[in-house]
Amino acid sequence: MKILVVADEESKSLWDYYTPDKVEGIDLIISCGDLSAAYLEFLVTMTSCPVLYVPGNHDTAYVNKPPEGCENIDGRIVIHEGFRIFGLGGSMKYKDGPYMYTERQMCKRIRKARGTIVKNGGFDILVTHAPVRGYGDMNDLPHIGYECFDRLLNVCHPSYMLHGHVHASYMGGFRRESKHPSGTTIINGYDKYTFDLKEGDRQSIKRTVLLRGLLEKFL
Repeated sequence: MKILVVADEESKSLWDYYTPDKVEGIDLIISCGDLSAAYLEFLVTMTSCPVLYVPGNHDTAYVNKPPEGCENIDGRIVIHEGFRIFGLGGSMKYKDGPYMYTERQMCKRIRKARGTIVKNGGFDILVTHAPVRGYGDMNDLPHIGYECFDRLLNVCHPSYMLHGHVHASYMGGFRRESKHPSGTTIINGYDKYTFDLKEGDRQSIKRTVLLRGLLEKFL
């Protein structure tokens, strides 16, 4: 399955200079946030591919006008072609806003989703806006990653984590791809990025009792 990841800045290649060949073979589009609703609506219309998204810290307009035809997976697990995809939008709180969370608040959001995670036996892809603390984040408050994401990866071991928030233009912060000790491949989807999801990336269903215990212990 070929996945197109988009985040943070509308790709001129896919919007201003769109041609059908640029999305040829794409099976699923995932937005990691901070993109206009009009852009996501354009992609879902022109490609006829499902578009899944989480909101970024600048997506306040989504509160009253979410992208039509696209699916918000924030705080939810959706299953696409047998792959479990879990979304957690927002970034570290540096001012008031609907998609701003302190470390404690984000951890609480994960705890709230424990039942869904356990019911699905984990997940294969984690989609966030903010990065993991220590993996492609920065040291200023707005761009610090979440430590609770680190613990979540260590418990659930998804094959991929997709995020945005840190732009390629930010000095010293951008990493397109990195490897987490859990085995998870972390991808920064800034602008646009395409990768192939293979059958071997489907994680085994984790035992309910063990998974619940680990989530309660570390989160």
